[in-house]
Amino acid sequence: MSVVRTITKVFKAIEKAEGAGARVRRSIGTPQLRNFSPFLMLDHFSVGIGAGFPDHPHRGQETITYLLHGSVDHEDFAGNKGTIYAGDLQFMTAGRGIVHAEMPGKNEDGSANVGLQLWVDLPKDLKYCEPRYRDLRGEEIPIAKGEDGKVEVKVISGNSLGVDSLKDLAYTPVWMLDVTMHPGSRLQQQLPKGWNAFAYVLEGENIIFGENAKVGQYYNVVFDQKGDGIDVVLPDNAEKKARFVLIAGQPHTHNVVQYGPFVVTSNEEVYQAMLDYQSNANGFERARGWQSEIGKAMLGA
Repeated sequence: MSVVRTITKVFKAIEKAEGAGARVRRSIGTPQLRNFSPFLMLDHFSVGIGAGFPDHPHRGQETITYLLHGSVDHEDFAGNKGTIYAGDLQFMTAGRGIVHAEMPGKNEDGSANVGLQLWVDLPKDLKYCEPRYRDLRGEEIPIAKGEDGKVEVKVISGNSLGVDSLKDLAYTPVWMLDVTMHPGSRLQQQLPKGWNAFAYVLEGENIIFGENAKVGQYYNVVFDQKGDGIDVVLPDNAEKKARFVLIAGQPHTHNVVQYGPFVVTSNEEVYQAMLDYQSNANGFERARGWQSEIGKAMLGA
């Protein structure tokens, strides 16, 4: 790799309440890192029974949900429903408008359901496209391994160690890699030129990104756009393995105006989105009188 990307920011995601009883660590979409185009939000969530994300709208973005433990049920006002399990992903394009619910499954050991949800801004000309869903099951994800077997990469989207992902599942070009490193290992990962990129640490301590950024669990490492890729080392004396997601995306050039779940390009479009949702119009027609069954079950309706 000729030019290693430098690091522009390192910070820890702090846990807070979100939705109905859920706990999240939000690392994008906070004052620390906002509108990191094309990324709008990254939540590392933990949701048990009796909590969740009941019926709520979206417009103008895509969400990528990657489940790490347990299961999550999904249902929307168009009649789409399903369940993803540990290792699975769901890609949802909100487009012109959707109302849905995301609720946790019940685990036999009583543990919470844990995962990541990434919000990705849609290109301006696709803000009002029709909603759509794509699921990617864990067993479908190609796995790349380093020569010494100490590095393993689930290639969700993009390329790593010579292995390509199966398909592009988002309208905005995004790479998403789930990396596991064992003590005494190194990863040099190429990234598309000019894309914004970051790493979020799921497990491990004393992981060295670049020349001297030593980080641990729940930290977000943000890379400069310039350069060919990143260099990561887990030293021989590390006490346990490390796991992080490495995510990169092609930035947009349009304005970003966000009001909660509505992501558009002007204040006027925000007002229109609120009006459309409240009046069940322009993409939200099917929201009139609709309630999800999984949402009602949580609320006791």
